[in-house]
Amino acid sequence: MARKIVVIGGGAAGMTAASTARENGAGDITLITEDEHVAYSPCAIPFVVEGKIKDFPSIVMHTPEFYRRERGIEVLVKTSVDRVDADAKKVITKDGRSFDYDSLIIATGGTVFVPPIEGRELKGVFPVRWISDGQAIMDWLPSTKQVVVAGAGVIGLEMAVALREKGKDVTVVEMFDQVVPRIMDKDMAHLVQAHCESHGIRFVLGSPCSRIEGEDRVTGVTAAKAHIPCQMVIMATGVRANLRIPEQMGLEIGPLGAVRVSPSLQPYRKGRLVPDVYLAGDVVMCQSAVLAGPTMSQLGSTAVRQGRVAGIRAAGGNATFPGTASPYVSVVGGLHVAGTGMSRSLAEYYGVRVAEAVVKGSSRARYYPDGKDMTVKLIADQESGRLIGGQIVGGEDVTGRVNWITAAILDGVSVNSFVERMENAYCPPTSMVSDTVNAAAEKLARVLRG
Repeated sequence: MARKIVVIGGGAAGMTAASTARENGAGDITLITEDEHVAYSPCAIPFVVEGKIKDFPSIVMHTPEFYRRERGIEVLVKTSVDRVDADAKKVITKDGRSFDYDSLIIATGGTVFVPPIEGRELKGVFPVRWISDGQAIMDWLPSTKQVVVAGAGVIGLEMAVALREKGKDVTVVEMFDQVVPRIMDKDMAHLVQAHCESHGIRFVLGSPCSRIEGEDRVTGVTAAKAHIPCQMVIMATGVRANLRIPEQMGLEIGPLGAVRVSPSLQPYRKGRLVPDVYLAGDVVMCQSAVLAGPTMSQLGSTAVRQGRVAGIRAAGGNATFPGTASPYVSVVGGLHVAGTGMSRSLAEYYGVRVAEAVVKGSSRARYYPDGKDMTVKLIADQESGRLIGGQIVGGEDVTGRVNWITAAILDGVSVNSFVERMENAYCPPTSMVSDTVNAAAEKLARVLRG
C-alpha cells in the first residue's frame, strides 16, 4: 500500500523530499511550513538586495498551488507544528489540526544565530534567512546610510557587497581574525578581504559586536571597544539547527548541535534507529567524506541530495546518503570564491598533518584576451599523500574546477594519482593548456616528495 507521508519544512530539503516521494509511489503527501513561500533559495537574497535579480518573486520557483495541481502534494504555508505524537503517528499543528502519517520527514532547517548581546531587539536589526527578511531589509534601506554586517562568512560578504552597491557605508565585524573563517585559510581569505576593501568595505576583525546601541532604533554598534555609527545591523552570524521538534521527539542530538542520523537518514533514540522517521537539510549532522567523523553541511546542494534520499526512504524505497566533502562557491563583488573538503586550519584541528601548495594562474590561455587571475590552493594529508582539500579565488569559472577537485577527494585520490591521471579539457578561452589546478597538484606533489 502506498505510504502516507507528512513533511515538516518547506525549504530545499523538504520540497525535494516531498517531490521525490511522489516520484517513488507515495500516497497522500502533506507538507507543513511556517514560511509563506516555498521552493526558493535563501542564497539568492543578497543578489536581490544588490539588484542583480529583479525582485523576490523572481526567486520563487513554484507556488503551493503548483504542488497541489501538478504533483498532488498538499502544501500548508504559515502553519506551525506544535508536536509529533510518534506512538500514534500523528503531527499536530498549533491551530489544532492533526495529520496521520506512515512516514515522517523532518526538514525543519536552521535559524540564524543571533548572539545574546544588548540591543539585538532594536528596530533595524535583521537576520538573512527568509524572503520576509530580505524584504524587511529592502524596506529599511531608504532610512539607512551606514550599515554594520555582523559576520564575515560568505553570506555576510555577499550582503556587504550588495549594500555597498546600494551606496551604503558598510563595515563588517567578525569575531575571528579573518574573513570566511574555518572553511578558508588565511592566505586565501586575505585575497577575498582585499577585494572587498577595494569596493570600499571596511573590516573590524578579531572582535565580535559587543553591543548594539540605540533606544528604539539602531544608532550604532560597539566592537573592539570602538563605536561604529549605523542605522542597520545585518546578522550574518551563522545558522544553527532548528531542534524544537527533534528534541520534543527525544531524538539524539550529536556533538555538533544537530540530529545524529544513519546513512539512511534515520535518527536515533536511546541508541536505536527510529523507524519511519527521516531527516534532511540543516537540521542534520552527517558524515565527512574527508576524515572519519561527523560534519555539518548547511548547503542547498547538500539539502537537495539529502531530501532525495529521505523521500525515497519515506516512500518505501532504498537509498543512502554517503559522506560529503561540502563543496561551496560564492560570488562576492564579481570575485568567485570556492572551496571543498578540509581547509588547513580544520585539518590541523582534527590532528592531521598537512602539506599544501598555492599557485597563481589565469582562467584562460595567457595570450587570450580578458583572462582573469586565479589562485588555487590544494591540501593533502602529509602521511598518506591523499588530496583532502582545495580552495580557489578567481575572476571566473571556478565552479567546474572545484567540482573537479571534489570528485578527486570523494574518490580518495592521492596527489600523485591526480597528477598522473586527472585530465583537463583545454581551449584558449576557457583555460591554460595545463590548468592552474594541474599546476597546483604538480607543485603539491613536489612538496610531498620533500
